[in-house]
Amino acid sequence: MRKNSFVDYSVIIPSPYSPSITILAPAYNEGNTIIENIRSLLSIHYSDFEVVIINDGSKDDSLEKIIKHYQLEKVDFMVNYVIPTKPVRGIYKSTNKAYKKLIVIDKENGGKADSLNAGINLSNKKYFAAIDVDCILKEDSILKMIKPFLENSTYRVIATGGVVRVANSCQVRDGKIVKVNLPTNIIARFQVLEYTRAFLMGRMAWSRLNGLLIISGAFGIFDREIVVKSGGYDPKTVGEDMELIVRMRRYMIENELKYRIVYIPDPLCWTEVPQKISVLGRQRNRWMRGTMETLF
Repeated sequence: MRKNSFVDYSVIIPSPYSPSITILAPAYNEGNTIIENIRSLLSIHYSDFEVVIINDGSKDDSLEKIIKHYQLEKVDFMVNYVIPTKPVRGIYKSTNKAYKKLIVIDKENGGKADSLNAGINLSNKKYFAAIDVDCILKEDSILKMIKPFLENSTYRVIATGGVVRVANSCQVRDGKIVKVNLPTNIIARFQVLEYTRAFLMGRMAWSRLNGLLIISGAFGIFDREIVVKSGGYDPKTVGEDMELIVRMRRYMIENELKYRIVYIPDPLCWTEVPQKISVLGRQRNRWMRGTMETLF
């Protein structure tokens, strides 16, 4: 934690040695918020990055809104299909140079894991960030998450994750958190305590022991080469984030490669949590089934 406190991250931004990164954000029926969500992703502080939105067969007007607002047109794009996915219907880029970092994939519905695999196939960057499209990233989140990949040559960092905070009742303006508030909903308040315990205590300890079994699906950065060699995300499991990390660990161990999975103890991502018992119950049921499928 002290190590991160005195780093001048502004040095990384203009550096030609900053590694390239692709931000992958699957979207399904996000028409109400997709424009603001993309604007937030495009405004992060980093030099060499691209934002890839994967429209996972949305049934609403998500794609039409993106095409109109960001002035997109369908393009021919060379894609190396190293991981099987549902068919891709089209790839779009903007005619406006202001949005040159934005790429949109339109594909048949296959779920979050399948969408991320489609994004991995398209990306040719060394690293990729997998995020939930409705999450709010801090502007310097990529800088802080990419730093461990640059620090040590005695082992290979294959993934990094950070603190996920609860955004319920917080004030958001232009895709950024401008004021942090305690949730007014009692169920969301309990989750603030839970997230604090899980991210600031549990995962910090497991990271020190190099024993992290999960990088939050809300936001994580991965070594693309190792992910591809591990087979990508498994669309058949409901806990694709944990399952991938376990498989990446197995690949590194079986090939006798030194590696680490690093946790950054900074609040880098904000997300809305369930405010109803019924919704919370379905979420936790899904998380538990994902854990059981992965470990057993």
